[in-house]
Amino acid sequence: MVLQIQRPSFIQEQRLKMNPQLYQSIKLMELPIVDLREKIEEELERNPALEVLEDHSTVSLEEAYTPVKEEETYFENASDAGFIRRGSSEDTERQHKFIEGVLSRPETLQEHLLWQLRLQPVDDEIRAIGELLIQNLNADGFHKEPVSLLLKGRDRAGAALRLIRSLDPQGTCTSGYEESLRVQAALLPHAPPGLPAALNHLELLEKGRFAELAKKINRGEDEVRVIAARIKELSPFPGRQFSSEDTRYVVPDIQVMCKEGEFVIILNDEEIPVLGINPFFMELSSGKKKKTGENSASKEDGKPVRDFVRENIKEARWFIQSITQRNHTLLRVSRAVVEFQRAFFTKGPKHLVPLTLKDIAGELGVHETTVSRTSNGKYMQTEWGIFELKHFFTNSISGAGSSGSRYSKEGVKEIIRELIQGEARHFSDQELSGILTQRGIPLARRTVAKYRKELDLGSSYDRQ
Repeated sequence: MVLQIQRPSFIQEQRLKMNPQLYQSIKLMELPIVDLREKIEEELERNPALEVLEDHSTVSLEEAYTPVKEEETYFENASDAGFIRRGSSEDTERQHKFIEGVLSRPETLQEHLLWQLRLQPVDDEIRAIGELLIQNLNADGFHKEPVSLLLKGRDRAGAALRLIRSLDPQGTCTSGYEESLRVQAALLPHAPPGLPAALNHLELLEKGRFAELAKKINRGEDEVRVIAARIKELSPFPGRQFSSEDTRYVVPDIQVMCKEGEFVIILNDEEIPVLGINPFFMELSSGKKKKTGENSASKEDGKPVRDFVRENIKEARWFIQSITQRNHTLLRVSRAVVEFQRAFFTKGPKHLVPLTLKDIAGELGVHETTVSRTSNGKYMQTEWGIFELKHFFTNSISGAGSSGSRYSKEGVKEIIRELIQGEARHFSDQELSGILTQRGIPLARRTVAKYRKELDLGSSYDRQ
């Protein structure tokens, strides 16, 4: 008979806890410059310990009419950066492109998911099923038609479904908010024990009946409160953040200039006010502020005030640090993108090379989701126009990411556009395929036709 003896043991491990401050930091990372400014204004109204030290986005009438240097007006006049002759037809075309680039339609949920899907190292079958699933989503991120009917007979539907659900935002491609929450909970790092079981009793969580819920899932009440806090971090309707259809103006977050053969990357921080801690709150926190004619009062009387002051100062410092971290990460990602895409910034859009989120993540030593959040909704001003940062991430024409062909899909599309716009006669798709092959870009006729349609260019018959 073998006796099994249980002995206590100590295990050292690292865990990442998603506290409210970390969650706020991640959310700030996603915000483009216009939304970030709105968030700062909201935080200034909410937290009295936070104040604006400098704000360059608003100027007086005297300052508005003061002559400024050329480099200071780059964001306003970047379509004429000095490398095009004024008055030329090429100059006029660039001006039009600049104006068109400033106007932006917000990205849809489908566009955001399709962009990520195209960068995944999966085969054509999974990619095709994934595209079907994405096009079947409504504004909330849920299925319009049942998957069983949409993908009837598809053996690999499950793999494609799991892939789409893991993309940003997580929890799409589900039947409803309850399944979405379960999917998001399963993807949470270090989720507290009992969280999946708690999702079966959402009505108790909604009403705050933690004691009753604790009995049902056989957990302590404190554990249930931790579980409830983690569930609040999830989004029951993950697609709604992409539901706005209003046209808006683009404010570039990053400016890239070429000076003396070197690229200079500048963060557009003119739109972001410089924040600091209110001196009055700092005095209250240190206990140096005294009321005139104050009688000797007990320390307990002032404790709630000091706690309130210190908590607000703590939150204000974290908010300022989160903005600094957002700007630092955005600069790092931008530098890496410029380094990978030097041919684009030197020679133009048709020289865009294949680049994936994994490439940048590996270069910076961060997770791919960090690169995705940093790139989403951010715009870069270049000498070739305004581009969303995500534009620089593109698969090769062989669909194998940066490890495949050295020609990117977007770069080849620009070459096709150039051929069609400069054609002496109207080339057919087969002729375009032959020209590309002669240039060392083997592309099938049907792929040429697909890219041409994505460029919104008609066939050889329509162009006649």
